[in-house]
Amino acid sequence: MVAGYCTDALADLVAGAGELYGRQRSARFFFDAEPQELRWVLRATDDTVDVTVHKFPDVAVSPDFPDSQGTVIWQSTHPRPAFAHAVLDAAHTVLTEHGEAGYLAKWAMHPYPVALVQDLRRLHIRDDACDLPHDLSRP
Repeated sequence: MVAGYCTDALADLVAGAGELYGRQRSARFFFDAEPQELRWVLRATDDTVDVTVHKFPDVAVSPDFPDSQGTVIWQSTHPRPAFAHAVLDAAHTVLTEHGEAGYLAKWAMHPYPVALVQDLRRLHIRDDACDLPHDLSRP
């Protein structure tokens, strides 16, 4: 999936994963794929996260459409610790590859979401029994 620079895609993904640690049992956000909308719907059920991505033909009009009017292009279920860890790994890979300045240069309108990544890492380490390594030296 490719997201256009008009959407703060990485921040939205990281924030959506973080929302599942509170009382919120779902998160919804979209990537502007110019002209399409890629709508992500995350639902927490017990210790798992259901991930569904709906594709809509035109981001200019689709925000008013219910999820059911989109085409499901991805659907999966993951343990919450594995999902959060994968999101953190992806965010760290982007930071390692581009750095904060390079990320801003590529994404133009949005800086690297340092605080959101730190918040998700804190929640993940606090609440999940994750045996994978966590590089605390990176944002």
